Amino acid sequence: MPKFFEYPEVISEELSHMGYQVDFYDDRPSTKGIVKAVIRVNRNLINRYIRRYFNSMMEVVKQKKYDVVFLISGQSLSFSKEMIAELKASQSKAKFVLYQWDSMKNFPYIGEMHKYFDTIFSFDRNDCSNNSDLKFLPLFYSNNYEQIGKRKRNEYQYDFSFVGTAHPKKYKFIKQMAAQLQKVYPKQFIYFFFPSKIVYFYRKIRNSEFKNAKISEFHFTPIKGKKMEDIISKSRCILDSPQEGQLGLTIRVLEALGAKKKLITTNEDVRNYDFYRPENIYIYSGDFNYDSIFFHSDYVELNDLIYQKYSLRTWLKCCLGEIE
Repeated sequence: MPKFFEYPEVISEELSHMGYQVDFYDDRPSTKGIVKAVIRVNRNLINRYIRRYFNSMMEVVKQKKYDVVFLISGQSLSFSKEMIAELKASQSKAKFVLYQWDSMKNFPYIGEMHKYFDTIFSFDRNDCSNNSDLKFLPLFYSNNYEQIGKRKRNEYQYDFSFVGTAHPKKYKFIKQMAAQLQKVYPKQFIYFFFPSKIVYFYRKIRNSEFKNAKISEFHFTPIKGKKMEDIISKSRCILDSPQEGQLGLTIRVLEALGAKKKLITTNEDVRNYDFYRPENIYIYSGDFNYDSIFFHSDYVELNDLIYQKYSLRTWLKCCLGEIE
């Protein structure tokens, strides 16, 4: 999977607790901003670099026999289908599992990989409806967010917080929501992230949403780990907006659930999930109704079985076939 915030470490650690021995490999040859940008725009420009990285990985992989090969894929997968075929040939007895952490509309290239996997999951309900090979499985929250949810807090440093990558539509809606919420939620924490200044300038040129944006609005170092958890803990509410073309819930929605935080999101599909309650979740569609029960009630706790359903361990058990 991509080296995406601290999620590889969190997932690997939970798998270890479940009794697995885990080797993690980034799906890109480098986490440098320029490499990330090229992979997203045209990976063919650095094919030799990717091949060298893949070959070095395979030198280790070929010496082992795995029970499971688990690919968690987002926009950044640099490996070609020939590489996946080579990996599969070297691990002929392993179960190959793919989890699509992005919509196929945004990442159609992943469809070429399906034939190499025994089981394929997606967080996008539409993709699953349109492709019989895909099983629907929402994302998860880790134990750290569950611990936040167990703490009782009456005072909050922030009325809401947003921390996330500055995708064009996400940037637009978060700015819009923040301005409209100023009179009821004045204590705001907003952290727009870009993986590099190169990506910022690319977006500035390509996307109209960033026409009037200033570089001072953005950060080029991610917030993660304890610092991220501390921000969530000190927040009354979490703001969320998926990138354009994405129906699947972002992981921030599930982390808000685990932390038992109120949520404002632009994703209307959240209404179709069993944890949706109007007291806890407000669906933003352009303006706010300040008479809504959302603004006049505390967080309403849900049945414990719902929280268990969206935990990281349950998610992993589903992916690995330990539970249906």
